Amino acid sequence: MKLSFFPVLGVLGAIVVLWYLAVAPMNIRVALDVAERAGAEVVPKGSVVRRDVSVWRLMAQNSGHVAQGYALDRPRLPTPQQVGQELWKTTGKMVQRGRTWSKRSLIYHGWITLQSTFWGFLLGTSVGILGAVLITHLRVMELSLMPWAIISQTIPIVALAPMIIVLSSQVGIEERGVPKAIISAYLCYFPVLVGMVKGLRSPAPAQLDLLKTYNASQFQVFRLLRLPASVPYLFTTLKVGVAAALVGTIVGELPTGAISGLGARILIGDQFGTPLAIWSALFAAAILAGALVTLLDVAQRLVQRRMGGRT
Repeated sequence: MKLSFFPVLGVLGAIVVLWYLAVAPMNIRVALDVAERAGAEVVPKGSVVRRDVSVWRLMAQNSGHVAQGYALDRPRLPTPQQVGQELWKTTGKMVQRGRTWSKRSLIYHGWITLQSTFWGFLLGTSVGILGAVLITHLRVMELSLMPWAIISQTIPIVALAPMIIVLSSQVGIEERGVPKAIISAYLCYFPVLVGMVKGLRSPAPAQLDLLKTYNASQFQVFRLLRLPASVPYLFTTLKVGVAAALVGTIVGELPTGAISGLGARILIGDQFGTPLAIWSALFAAAILAGALVTLLDVAQRLVQRRMGGRT
């Protein structure tokens, strides 16, 4: 399948344009505060008074200060250029200087997050596949396990994460990476479970009847028919699952007081009022998620080619 980059670039361009347009109204209040402290004429005077004035009116009355919102040191919404500069400062320059694993580098923090994501993804995928096999072959498991799996996803992860961390410490698990992996697996297993159930049940009744006429055992039906038929479903859900696992790891880093990891960088940026650090960590997480999904896509193509399917 040939991939055209023009639609992707078109969407990306639209996002960048909308982003730049949103910077002015998001930063106008901060820009006016900075201008007023510098002695410039601002309408109306006083940050307290301006709270009750809409951003659009502020922009119209202070058009000369709108451009200042694109060059703030601590903007509410940084521009794409500012985020790119922060990413270069915390990754590119350090790579050039041979400090890739510096604790100030996003590569270092990304590696910390990636490790917990990997173990959480492995655990969540294993639980999801095992649960799908049991649900497919045992009616009692479908009636008992699937409702609980659905109910488990109604619990907010931000409420569950601190509970998992506390329980882990109570049972003697001091390694911080373990609770993060559990939280990651919690978000990861459900899409894999649902997708694999759909895939294992995808063979047509005629195909199942054909194997029965050959007196195939249940294991042979699983190995020769159900499992190969589930491969496309599996990889589709794995792409969703790995992104969910990354989100779970980042969420798990927030309440632990960790000083390493992309989640820790987001939390530290919020505590010290440095929005650029938050945005750069978010973009690093997005780049990491894109790389993981791309690797799974390559693996899917290789597996399908090995199975003789179309890629």
